Amino acid sequence: MALLRFPYRKMLVLGNGGAGKSTFAAAAGEAFSLPVVHLDRLWWLPGWVNRTQEEFDALLAEELAKPAWVMDGNYHRTLPVRLAAADATVFLDIPAAECLKSAYARAEQYAGRTRPDMADGCPERVDAEFEAFICDYEERVRPCVLALLSAGKKPYFVFRTRKDAYDWLESFRGK
Repeated sequence: MALLRFPYRKMLVLGNGGAGKSTFAAAAGEAFSLPVVHLDRLWWLPGWVNRTQEEFDALLAEELAKPAWVMDGNYHRTLPVRLAAADATVFLDIPAAECLKSAYARAEQYAGRTRPDMADGCPERVDAEFEAFICDYEERVRPCVLALLSAGKKPYFVFRTRKDAYDWLESFRGK
């Protein structure tokens, strides 16, 4: 299958925890030969210790300055600067119950190990704080994300199912 021209060189992938952001970003990066940036790898240090905001912002600025990328992650504080740098955004607007189920399945899959899109030394887990984030996302974070997307002048794509998101990616492939 030949690839059609993918019009975006810098694409954000947003969504709730467990929505499938990292997996989708990896698939898009592979399909269109774009480097993938997982923000969790920038934020976390071994042992689930976070970097300072200043350290994170410096690393993020380096990535945003690059000519091409697919970047996944929430980090709402930095969303305006990331939206300004991106050519387009994909928002995986997956229901919270499905995200929570996926987060627990992922924790079981990577029990005691670090998943590939996470910083080294951060074994997979779902703690009370992460569970609460997932459960509160639709009410607390989702409206802000949608407002920022609609206020911008760049294309964005909202998908309520993973299948719809992957069908969109496939639409850029020739037969």
